[in-house]
Amino acid sequence: MKVVCGRTTFIFVGRRRLLLVPLFLCFSAAASLMETASDDVTLLVRDNEVVIDNGILQLTIASPQGYLTRVSYAGLDNLLETRNKLSNRGYWDVVWGTHGHHSTTDWILGSEFKVIVNNEDQVEVSFTNVWDSTSWNTSGANARLPVNVDRRYIMLRGSSGFYVYVLLEREEGYPASDIYQIRTVYKLDQQRFHYMAISDDRQRIMPMPGDRQSGLPLAYKEAVILTNPTNPDLKGEVDDKYQYSCEHKDNNVHGWISVEPQVGFWIITPSNEFRSGGPMKQDLTSHVGPTTLAMFHSTHYAGLDVTMRFEEGEPWKKVFGPYYVYLNSVSEDIDLHTLWDDAKHQMEEEVRSWPYEFPLSEDFPKSMLRGFVFGRLLVHDRWKTPRPACSAWVGLAAPGDAGSWQTETKGYQFWTQADCDGRFMIKGIRDGVYNLYAWVPGVIGDYKYAENITIIPGSAMRLADLVFEPLRNGPTLWQIGIPDRTALEFYVPTPSRLFVNKLYIDNELNKFRQYGLWERYAELYPDEDLIYTVETSEYQRDWFFAQVTRKVDNDTYKPTTWQIRFNLNDVIPSANYTLRIALASASRSELQVRFNDGNLRMPQFSTMLIGSDNAIARHGIHGLYWLFNVDVPSEWLTVGNNTVYMEQTRHKGPFEGIMYDYIRLEGPSPHRQSAIAALREEYDFSLP
Repeated sequence: MKVVCGRTTFIFVGRRRLLLVPLFLCFSAAASLMETASDDVTLLVRDNEVVIDNGILQLTIASPQGYLTRVSYAGLDNLLETRNKLSNRGYWDVVWGTHGHHSTTDWILGSEFKVIVNNEDQVEVSFTNVWDSTSWNTSGANARLPVNVDRRYIMLRGSSGFYVYVLLEREEGYPASDIYQIRTVYKLDQQRFHYMAISDDRQRIMPMPGDRQSGLPLAYKEAVILTNPTNPDLKGEVDDKYQYSCEHKDNNVHGWISVEPQVGFWIITPSNEFRSGGPMKQDLTSHVGPTTLAMFHSTHYAGLDVTMRFEEGEPWKKVFGPYYVYLNSVSEDIDLHTLWDDAKHQMEEEVRSWPYEFPLSEDFPKSMLRGFVFGRLLVHDRWKTPRPACSAWVGLAAPGDAGSWQTETKGYQFWTQADCDGRFMIKGIRDGVYNLYAWVPGVIGDYKYAENITIIPGSAMRLADLVFEPLRNGPTLWQIGIPDRTALEFYVPTPSRLFVNKLYIDNELNKFRQYGLWERYAELYPDEDLIYTVETSEYQRDWFFAQVTRKVDNDTYKPTTWQIRFNLNDVIPSANYTLRIALASASRSELQVRFNDGNLRMPQFSTMLIGSDNAIARHGIHGLYWLFNVDVPSEWLTVGNNTVYMEQTRHKGPFEGIMYDYIRLEGPSPHRQSAIAALREEYDFSLP
C-alpha cells in the first residue's frame, strides 16, 4: 500500500511503515521497496556470531554472549561505533550489589545460544545464562548478578527495525542482592550521528565526545562547559546528560539522525508496564556519545528508595520489553526533521499494536491472555460538590499503601490518563493481584481503591464510580502553588550567562533544565532568605523553585529559612488547624517548621532526614512525592500577623534541598466552628 503525504510518500507492508521517499521518486522507489520488503527473513549461524537479515537491515550478534556488534542499513555497513570494542556497541548492563556493599556492573552475557523460531516471516533468537552458585562473586570484572538471563532479538519480514527484550529470573535459594539499574545501551557511529531528538521541542546538533573530554568540568562529572568544541556554534555551552532526561509517560521515542546519509536510529518503547516507578518517574534517554538508551529501572531522580531489593532465597521473574529499534532514511534533499515525524508515527503504531502477538516467550502473554479494567473516578472534597477527576492518572500496581507505586520496582504497572469526565480504561493487564491507585492534577494526595483487583487471562472488569476524598480537615485559609507534583509553577530563574544550554532558551516548559540554577538563589537573596507574604506575594514570581543551601565560601554552605507571613482575623480557641506540605523533591534534606518563633530550640514539626533523588542537581523539577500533614493547635497562632518558619537544615554542599509542590493551611472543621458560633450566640459570652 502507498500513502502520499505532501512531498513525502510512506510505503507500508501490512501494517508497518518502512521508509519515506521523495514524491517525485515514489514510483521507482515504491517498486524497489516492495521488492526488498518481500525478502524472507534469514538466519546465518557462525562459530562466534549470528546474522539476521530481512533485506532491509542486517544484525550481527556475538554468540553466545548476545551483545550487538553490527547494524547494517541503507547502504551503511555499520550504524554502531566500529572503533569501540565489539562488546561496547550494543549491550545490556545491570548495576547491582549485595546488601551493604558497593555496586558493580554485570553485562548479563549469555553462555548458550538458541534458535526460538526461524522461518521466512520471523526469526527470534535467544542468548541464555543460568546463574552458577559455584562461581559466586560479588565484585570485580567477573561479578555476576544472581539471576538467570534470557536475552531475545526478533526480526520480522518487512520490518525496518528489530525488537529486543530480556527475561531475568531468580530462583529459590539465590542469595540476597540489590539492583540499582537495568538498561540497554547503543553507541552509534560518531562520524555520522550528530543530531539528537527527544521531543518536538528538544532536539539539536550535539557536541562530540572529545568536546566533553576537553571541556571545563563543573560541579559533578556529567556537566562540562564546552571550551573548544568541534562545532564552534556550541562554544561556551553546558552539556550534561541529565539535561535530556524524560518522564516515563513521555518517553516513548527518542534517538539520533545521521546527516550524510540521512538515517534515523530510534528507540521506541510502546509500553511502560515493565518500567519501575510509575508514569512520573524520570530517566535518561539519549546523550553525547552518540549514545541512546532503553532504560527499564534506575535510581535516577528517586535515589535508594527505588532500589530493587531481594532477600535471601526470594524468587522473582520479570520480562523487560520488548522495545523496538526503528530505522528510517530519506534522501538528502528532504528535511531531516521528516525522520523525527516518521519515528513518532511509527511509535504510535507500535503503541496500538501492544501487547505484541509475535514474541514467543511463554512469559510474555498475548492480548487474549490479558485483562482490562474500566470505570470512572470522582473527586469529593468534603467542602465541595463531587466532580469528575479530570486528567487523573489511574493505574494498577503491586498491592501496597496509597502512593506506594512510585517506589514499587519488582512487578508490572499499568497506567492510563482519565478523560475530563474522569473515565478511564486500563488495557493489556497481565494476570495477577493489584491495587488500583490514582492521583489527580490539582488535588493533593493519593487515592487507593480499597479492594484488591484480581486479573485473570481474558477478563474484563467494570468498576462502579470511584470516589476520591482527598485529605481535608477544614476550609482553606491560604495556599501556595498548584498540587501537580512538580515545582514548575514556581519561579525558575534564568541561568547565569556562563552556564547556558541554548536548547532551553525561550523554552518555558523546560527552562528548569539549565545548569546551575541552584546558585541563583544566593544571588537573588544575598542578605536574607525568601519571605512570602500571603496577601501580596505571587508564587509564580516570589517563590523560588527550590529551597537550597546558601554558599558562604568555596567550601562552606549554610542552611536557609524561608518565611510565610499571613494574617488571621480570628483564631478559634482550643481548635486544631492543619498545615499540609507536599514536596516535589527531597535530596538529603530535613525540613523543620516553627510557628511565630523562628528561634525555638526544638521545631514544632520536622520531616527528619529524607530523600536522595538529586533532582536539584539533575535538572528534574521533581523527584519523589512526599506529603506531610501537620496538626497546628490554635495556641501556636495569633489574631493578626503570623509567620511560619520553614528551615531546610542540612548543608554539607550545594545539592541538599527540597522542592515544594504545594502548601496549604486549613482552618478547623466548619462543624466545630458552627457549634462554637451557636453557643456564643445563645449564651452571649466568649468561650475560654
